[in-house]
Amino acid sequence: MTTPWPPQHTAHRPLPPRVAAPREPVDPARIGRRVVRREARGMDAGVVAAALEEARFDARQASRYEDLADDLRGPAELAEWERIAELLAAAPAGTVYDPDVDVVVQAELAADAAAAREAELREAMRIAVRADELQALRELGTLEQTEPRHGDEAVRDELTRRAGAYVQPDVDAWLARALAAHRGHYADPATREAAAGLLHPPVLAHAALLAVLTRLVADADVDQLPFAARLATADSEAVGELAAFLTRAITPGSRA
Repeated sequence: MTTPWPPQHTAHRPLPPRVAAPREPVDPARIGRRVVRREARGMDAGVVAAALEEARFDARQASRYEDLADDLRGPAELAEWERIAELLAAAPAGTVYDPDVDVVVQAELAADAAAAREAELREAMRIAVRADELQALRELGTLEQTEPRHGDEAVRDELTRRAGAYVQPDVDAWLARALAAHRGHYADPATREAAAGLLHPPVLAHAALLAVLTRLVADADVDQLPFAARLATADSEAVGELAAFLTRAITPGSRA
């Protein structure tokens, strides 16, 4: 059994703030239109007309099945074939379809890019506001009583950037303790697993060592283990290996 947060052998230097990429919601109709455009690339009017007839046949067949009544992709594909057929019918003879010069497609791509930029700006603003909040909590001495939230890993990086790339030991310790104790958003197993790609090796090693030490000593409290942070900062890889070794030692049926 390995430690839940395996350390990675990387240079101990702060990374730039991580801004989460906006997630595009699943849109069956949009997917259908994109599929049609890929298939239609390079087709002339005659080939598109044949593809349109096939799409119409499929639509008639689908209409017979009640479970397909709410299907959005099929009608979208048919409508896109019809649009492309009309586009080529109005073009000079021999023209083939190219989504790269399709004004409808290019307008959609431009709108998507603008929406992505807006989402990135909103996320950057959220990170900045949360960084201000955590900084205020640090100054009040109440950071440890605060539950971490989704995205606080990026906020930690923003605080480091603001400090001129100096590591933030109190914020790192706060995140490590929360991760070890499954507090805040780390109560979710998927979030704890994702933390391996979001937190720096010393933080992950610190959390792993805290988790195994509190298992070894039933009444141990993370506040009683300040040395764990110092060890993780000094050699996160070795601390991660130690945490994995101790985990194997206390896990029934495993060999240390």
